[in-house]
Amino acid sequence: MKRAKISAFILRACVYLAAALTAGALLFIVGYILIKGVPNLTWSLFAWRYNSVNVSLLPALLNTVLMTALALVISVPLGVFAAIYLVEYARRGSRLVRIVRMNAETLSGIPSIVYGLFGMLFFVNTLKLGLSMLSGALTLSIMILPLILRTAEEALLSVPDSYREGSFGLGAGRLRTVFRVVLPGAVPGILAGVILGVGRIVGETAALLYTAGTSSETVSGLFDSARTLSVHMYALSQEGLYLDQTYATAVVLLLIVILINAASGALAKRVGKRS
Repeated sequence: MKRAKISAFILRACVYLAAALTAGALLFIVGYILIKGVPNLTWSLFAWRYNSVNVSLLPALLNTVLMTALALVISVPLGVFAAIYLVEYARRGSRLVRIVRMNAETLSGIPSIVYGLFGMLFFVNTLKLGLSMLSGALTLSIMILPLILRTAEEALLSVPDSYREGSFGLGAGRLRTVFRVVLPGAVPGILAGVILGVGRIVGETAALLYTAGTSSETVSGLFDSARTLSVHMYALSQEGLYLDQTYATAVVLLLIVILINAASGALAKRVGKRS
């Protein structure tokens, strides 16, 4: 009994230590960015047009919003509908399900620069889309598709089979059961995957350097070159002349990620209560 108590105490101490180290590292990074970036936030950084004097981040911010929306429009329906087929229509545990699962998990671990090289070779060169918003969005949608597929699949699997059986018992068909019974219960989990996908899109740099380019102007069409906030930060840091503005841009990017996570979490809770 004494040995068990000692083991439990050691394990509890390790858990608390790991949690403290994780929280401490996060607070240090966030605090460092805020300390270095907040004093450098000026109105000139939000000018409508970018130039070498104001190095405005507003065009990159607008491009980030457009890039994220376009990538999600492409990847979310594909990922969710593919997950619905794997869970609700394909035979559970079949070879097809195992193969798709394994490939999705493998693709999730591929470095983003590999996706960037693929996007450059296929979308930019082969399809002749050029360095454009469309090439970048297509590349990002492929990059986050496995993540959305797997999270949506797990969310659908978490819905109890008794819900489906009850719906079938009341005479509802499979399609009606999926959209009226299963999907509402899985929405919070699906939104969690979308949140992770948005975070990866907003923070992506390597893939977009090869596919979307580094134009500092706000895009006027899908075939225009565009830089996002993360690419904007990279470009400023590489020039070495605007490090203060780089930290200020990092603050804006951090706030955007926090707001997206907070809004998505609140939406998931509201939808979960309704369902």
